[in-house]
Amino acid sequence: MEINLNSSSEIIFITGGTKSGKSEFAEYLGRNIKKLTYIALSEPRPGDVNWQKKILLHRKRRPNHWELIETNNLISALKSEKGPILIDSIGGFIMESINKNDDEWHNKIYLLLDLLKMRVKTTLIVGEQVGWSLVSEYEIGNKYIDRLGDLQKRITRISGESWLTINGRAIKLDNISFEIPS
Repeated sequence: MEINLNSSSEIIFITGGTKSGKSEFAEYLGRNIKKLTYIALSEPRPGDVNWQKKILLHRKRRPNHWELIETNNLISALKSEKGPILIDSIGGFIMESINKNDDEWHNKIYLLLDLLKMRVKTTLIVGEQVGWSLVSEYEIGNKYIDRLGDLQKRITRISGESWLTINGRAIKLDNISFEIPS
């Protein structure tokens, strides 16, 4: 399958569960984009061996010619990066702001969405699907799930394409769905 990405404004949102293939699919979509910047949203977690292994796998898959930004500050990265980008993953944006109150959080997501809408180059965004099974017994876990679900719904609304990855397969949601009126 060949997917044609041009340099005009285009937000492509790829979501899926753990190990579903969402990052690999986003990397596949970005493979032929010249001067792509990969924005890795994550805390370093030097003591977490499993996290370090995951980061290493992601690094090995990326082409050497891609620019890399490792940050917790997506807002700052969006303000400075004007070329094509791949954001992996939006859950890092949630975690960076998890302790903000609801008003601060809403201000931050409105700023994020405005910055995304103003972009004129391809923007690939990877997002996690959570909340399809167990409900967290912890308030912070439920806050993360709620904020992630709300933000991803908002990103989908401004996206030119929306994809769901599941079991190593990619499904173009735009072809088989319609937006639920709110």
